[in-house]
Amino acid sequence: MKEITYKIKDKIGIHARPAGLLVKKASEFKSEISLSLGEKTVDAKKIFGVMSLGAKCGDEIRLAINGSDEETAQKELSAFLEENI
Repeated sequence: MKEITYKIKDKIGIHARPAGLLVKKASEFKSEISLSLGEKTVDAKKIFGVMSLGAKCGDEIRLAINGSDEETAQKELSAFLEENI
């Protein structure tokens, strides 16, 4: 299992556009990918789950990646977060 911890830099947080982009990116991988904020964990491939976290600027999120392509997923999702969220 691989993990990514990321502090949100987008002033609006994870609103509709970046949430949709994140779900689209996560869905490219076979691995199971969960997204956590505090005690709440959701499937990073489900838009309503990602939106339900209500992640704001400055919040620290965690992605847990488990599966056959977890190494690639970790690298690509890390780069995605830096560029988009």
